[in-house]
Amino acid sequence: MRKIEHLGIAVADLKKSNELFKRLLGKESYKEESVEGEGVKTSFFQVGETKIELLEATREDSPIAKFITKKSEGIHHIAFDVADIYAEVERLKKAGFEILNETPKEGADNKLVVFLHPKSTNGVLVELCQEK
Repeated sequence: MRKIEHLGIAVADLKKSNELFKRLLGKESYKEESVEGEGVKTSFFQVGETKIELLEATREDSPIAKFITKKSEGIHHIAFDVADIYAEVERLKKAGFEILNETPKEGADNKLVVFLHPKSTNGVLVELCQEK
């Protein structure tokens, strides 16, 4: 793992949250996009080398909708940039981590992504990201 790529924050209202983070960070979101497979709309802010990803559910069965129902808005995941997502998945499986999707899937911001189950990472949902 090379660096923290982004922090994912579940939000109930992307428009209101964009305004809040614009005021907080003193800059505009540089990108918004939808990830239909995950049922989310995202917005990204660049902060140094790290990004903040705001995630709003676009349907009731999305992971973000379930998260907000269960826990309310807040930090949803931490994402790490990796050079070779396939090798990293194998390394982590051998190290005893539970992988939620062993085959990388398309994520936001031109990334391939894999998630690790929070029960194997002290309650934190971990995302691995590799630039496509």
